[in-house]
Amino acid sequence: MQKITFFEAIQELQRQDPRYAADAYIFLREALDYTIKMLDKPSDGAARHVSASELLEGIRAYTLETFGPMSLRVLHHWGIQRTEDFGNLVFNLVRHGVLGKTESDRIEDFTGGYDFPDVFSQPFLPERSKRNRTGPASSAASSESARPRHSNDEQH
Repeated sequence: MQKITFFEAIQELQRQDPRYAADAYIFLREALDYTIKMLDKPSDGAARHVSASELLEGIRAYTLETFGPMSLRVLHHWGIQRTEDFGNLVFNLVRHGVLGKTESDRIEDFTGGYDFPDVFSQPFLPERSKRNRTGPASSAASSESARPRHSNDEQH
């Protein structure tokens, strides 16, 4: 049996599972390479294996580095709404022989990895919006600096 190419696998996957854009698979492959480099993994062998949590962290970092404030919008455009979608992409590629897995790898390992708005939108919100999302500032200094100054206020 002839081994299919990565792009042939993507075409077949899109016929079988049209939830995800072809670019999502290409990006996942790039993010995997990024993660391997980030973790300083060897170029081959068992030690090259990347766990779901390592891959999710690599995807997060690579997405932010690549798309910045557009990260969430790009992922949603590709059909990726949550970390479980990354698991579906990975295991689709595993089923087609493009990626390998160990006996302990499970699709459930991608469940609940992180909240997309928190990791892909919040880093780009203005500081005031970030405080409002996480609750009021608790220090007196924060509330003091937020108070408008009047010309007759004492200067310290």
